[in-house]
Amino acid sequence: MNVALRKPMSLAEFLEWEKRQPIRYEFDGVAPQAMTGGTAGHADIQANLAAALRTRLRGKPCRFYGSDLKIQVAGDHIRYPDGIVVCTPVERTATIVHDPVVIFEVLSPSTASTDRIVKAREYQAKDSVQRYVMLEQDRVGATVYARAGDRWTFDILPDGAILAMPEIGVEFALAELYEGLVFEPRDDADDRPPGETVS
Repeated sequence: MNVALRKPMSLAEFLEWEKRQPIRYEFDGVAPQAMTGGTAGHADIQANLAAALRTRLRGKPCRFYGSDLKIQVAGDHIRYPDGIVVCTPVERTATIVHDPVVIFEVLSPSTASTDRIVKAREYQAKDSVQRYVMLEQDRVGATVYARAGDRWTFDILPDGAILAMPEIGVEFALAELYEGLVFEPRDDADDRPPGETVS
């Protein structure tokens, strides 16, 4: 049986092809990956993130951008994070940001493993990135990676925590990003593997 092998697409070919597409695509260095639609909760968290950062960054050299701008990461991959903070000038007509300082992703069931592993590695390999914040969608919480010299620290923020981003001079209560959202009560058992019991 013959299997047709698809020729890998170059970054230049992808960028030219993407201009003609009605929807957004990420690029894994080989082929385009269609971006799926989000939920109302996802959109609310993104909107709260934009409001929190745009207000606090007003008059400072850094700017917040939402998911309309893409970034180029390791291996000529292209990603559309849910939010980025850039502290260098960005051309008005730019579609790619080359030096994000802070990157945000709102986790969803379909993308969580990619966000936690694949994108974390890609973002950490980008020299300009100082902090990568993954926001939970089904509860107040975040996983934060921060650059500390040539290594990365890891922190899990629960409800009631402060999200501090000293590289951009901003901090606020994590709960602010979840304003207007109501979550079902959770039992800690929800986080245990199937079959595991508490003694």
